Amino acid sequence: MKKQISLLLAILSLCSGSFAQGQQQEAMRLSLQESITYALKNRASLQATRNEEKSAKGRVGEIRAMGLPQIDAMLEVGDNFVQQQTFLPAEFFNDPNDPNSPPPGTFVPITFTPTYTSNAVVSASQLVFDGSYLIGLKAAKTYTELSRRTTTQSEIEVAEQVSKAYYSVLVSGERMQLLNQNITRLDTLLFQTNVMFENGVAEKLDVDRLRVQLNNLKVEQQKTQRLLQLSENLLKYQMGLPQHQPVLLTDRLEEVDIDMSQVYPQNFDYGNRIEYSLLETQQSLAELDVRNIRSGYLPKLYLNARYGYNAASNDFKAITTTSNYLEYGYVGAQLQVPIFDGLRRHYQIQQSRVTLENTKLGFETLRQSIDLELKQASTELTNALDVLKAQEENLALAEDIARVSKIKFQEGVGTNLEVVTAETDLREAQTNYYAAIYDALIAKVNLEKATGTLLTK
Repeated sequence: MKKQISLLLAILSLCSGSFAQGQQQEAMRLSLQESITYALKNRASLQATRNEEKSAKGRVGEIRAMGLPQIDAMLEVGDNFVQQQTFLPAEFFNDPNDPNSPPPGTFVPITFTPTYTSNAVVSASQLVFDGSYLIGLKAAKTYTELSRRTTTQSEIEVAEQVSKAYYSVLVSGERMQLLNQNITRLDTLLFQTNVMFENGVAEKLDVDRLRVQLNNLKVEQQKTQRLLQLSENLLKYQMGLPQHQPVLLTDRLEEVDIDMSQVYPQNFDYGNRIEYSLLETQQSLAELDVRNIRSGYLPKLYLNARYGYNAASNDFKAITTTSNYLEYGYVGAQLQVPIFDGLRRHYQIQQSRVTLENTKLGFETLRQSIDLELKQASTELTNALDVLKAQEENLALAEDIARVSKIKFQEGVGTNLEVVTAETDLREAQTNYYAAIYDALIAKVNLEKATGTLLTK
């Protein structure tokens, strides 16, 4: 009976394991470019920025609508429940033969307002000329361009964040694989040393030293595994990818190409930087602002028209009959000529000119900032590559020393302390090597951003 129960539990365990395996989500295979493309489509902050761009386009339509005919229709029916009265001189009502007529010099209240009134009218107006409107159209289009370039700037920032997070996962993954290999190698060495101890060739101290090394290595493996998971979570966040979605990176560190032609570039085109394009657009807006204020001195011309019917009666039924409505219509032009505004526009122009001048001065500051950024990024990449080359040589030497130390110990011509020391130096060399790789990759991203080539469409 116990055997049957055990067999049943084993079957249920296998079934549940198969079900969980079927429910496990398939890993998304991602290259760096695919990760950036996904982020550009799905990052919530970018979607909000693009919504602002759509809003800017709507602003252009709003301003354009101001120059189109404005037509309104209105129907009003009212009850003058307290009728307004007007005073007239008593002489209008004085009758010498009537002793009750009001005396001269007084006023008599008279009601002219009927009890019920109604008015139906269609009015239309058309802007014929307004200098501010014409400048506003150009400014709205320029503002749309500014919004579009702001979106591009946000896209570049997202590409930078995704690239750095992607490289962090790559480096952590490679380091994790190397730690696994180290543990396997050290575990084999520990087993061999333990056999040697049992045969009286090695001491217990040799076994204990290697076990301490192995335990430390396993702790480092656990820490690296957690850091790898944290790096993957950061990458998913930067991409706008759900945290529960597993990912599998397809790029390899050895495949990453560093374009050395970008280091200390000659005849750099500042227009490659989105910040420069943004400043150019802001300058255009500042120039249009000056023109817009100046256009306020020009006259404005409108065409107006009204057509409708009205009715009035003390009987409500009378205003419901169309025969009692009186027709009226009006067509005219309105010319508004500014004469004196207390020098308000004069001071506004002064302020807008200062803003324009500051924008022009910003170009020189930006150029100097870009030059400095290029030199810093180039220097950082050059230094990082030099360090990487040195650490790569150190790693090769540390691996060779560890290999020789192990052989000497196994052959009885070396000590266990030499093996432990060589393993410690090897782990330090590996750590320094992968730190140098990460620094070089980050410097590469920074240089690409500085040269304006990080995100090209």
